[in-house]
Amino acid sequence: AAPPGPPVYVDLAYLPGSWSARTVDEEFFRRVRSLCYVISGDDHLKEGVLRSLLDALLAAKHQWGTDIQVTLIPTFDSLVMHEWYQETHDRQQELGITVLGSNSTVAMQDETFPACKVEF
Repeated sequence: AAPPGPPVYVDLAYLPGSWSARTVDEEFFRRVRSLCYVISGDDHLKEGVLRSLLDALLAAKHQWGTDIQVTLIPTFDSLVMHEWYQETHDRQQELGITVLGSNSTVAMQDETFPACKVEF
């Protein structure tokens, strides 16, 4: 267990992928409070822990005690993410959590890829 201490506030936090994704729990979200969380790493390892990671965000955000808007930015499409979004949409709205979709594409040097613009 981590020693007690005040939370850290940041504008943007990338959530770890692969095996490290298992370390992101409710305590992580209590301590690292971000305006935007980027969930990257479209791999089978993250897919296995994605639901618990997303539920941890909801549980911790409930305890923040402040009215901070949070934006969740997934960089990959996932059935788990879609199911979580549908099942918890009302709770997300209550807690001030917005999930961005990746419906935009950017074309650069003969290449196109999904993109999302985030402004602070």
